[in-house]
Amino acid sequence: MRRFNIGYFFVEGFQSIFTHGLMSFAAVCMIICCLLIMGSFSLVAVNLDNMLGDFEKQNEFLAYIDETYTEEQARALEEQILAIPNVASAEFMSRGQAKEEFAAKQEETELFESLPDTVLRDRFRIHVNDLNQLRQTVEQVKGITGVAETSAAYEVAEGFTVVRNVASGVAVILVAILLLVSLFIITNTIKLATFNRREEIAIMKMCGATNGFVRWPFVFEGLILGLVGALLAYLIQWGVYTLIGKAINASDTMQLITILPFEQMAMMVLGVFLGTGFVIGVGGSLMAIRKFLQV
Repeated sequence: MRRFNIGYFFVEGFQSIFTHGLMSFAAVCMIICCLLIMGSFSLVAVNLDNMLGDFEKQNEFLAYIDETYTEEQARALEEQILAIPNVASAEFMSRGQAKEEFAAKQEETELFESLPDTVLRDRFRIHVNDLNQLRQTVEQVKGITGVAETSAAYEVAEGFTVVRNVASGVAVILVAILLLVSLFIITNTIKLATFNRREEIAIMKMCGATNGFVRWPFVFEGLILGLVGALLAYLIQWGVYTLIGKAINASDTMQLITILPFEQMAMMVLGVFLGTGFVIGVGGSLMAIRKFLQV
C-alpha cells in the first residue's frame, strides 16, 4: 500500500462514518458496552486473584498434636509436614505460647494466666501455597502420625475460588455474546456504506480501480470505529473503576476488600481494549466487503 494512499483511505473512511451517523454511533456504543462489560468482569477477576493470593499468603490452618507427645516429639513432626508438596511453611507453637496467644485475645486476661499450659495442645500453624488444594493438604497432614486434629476455614477459601470462577465464566459468556453483536452492527454499518456508494464504486471499477483500492476505505472506517470505541471505553472504565475503588476504600464495612490501583493495570487494559477494538472493527469490515464487493 502506497504511503499517499493511506491518507486517502483514512479520509474516505472518516467521512463515510458521518454519512450514516446513526449506524456509526450504534456501532461505537456497542463496542463501548462490550469492552466495558469485558473490562469490568476482567478487573473483578484480577482483583479477586490478587485478594486470593494475599489470602493464600495469610491463610493458615492449625494442626493439633497428640496430647501424649512431648514438645520434642511434637517439634520432630515439622519435617514430615514440610515434606507435603502444598505446604509453604509450618510454625511450631508450644502449649505455653498457645495459652499466651489465646489469653491476649480475651478482654480479661487475668482469668487465663493462672491456667496450666497443659490445658492447650502443642500445634503447628501451617501455610499453604495453593488455596485450591487446601482440603487435600489438610487430609495429608491429618494422616501424619501424631497429628490429632486440624482446623481449617474451608468455606472462606472455597468462597474466594467460587466467586473468582463465576466472575471469569460470566465475563467470557457476556463478552462472546457482545462481540458477536458488535461484529453484526459493524458489518451492517459497512454494508450500508457500500450500498450508499455503490454507484461511485461501480465507476471506480470501470476506471480500472483494483478491488483492494475500493475495499481499503471501508476497512479504515471499521478500524476508526473500533479504535474510537476502544478509547472511549478505556476512559470510561478508568473513571468508573477509580470511583468504585475510592468508595470501597472509604467504606468501613468493606475494609477486607483490596482494590488494585488502576494505574498498575492501565497499559495492560489499554492494550487489550485497543486490540479488541481493532479485531471488532477490521473483522466486521472484512466480513461486510467480502460479500458486497465479491472478493
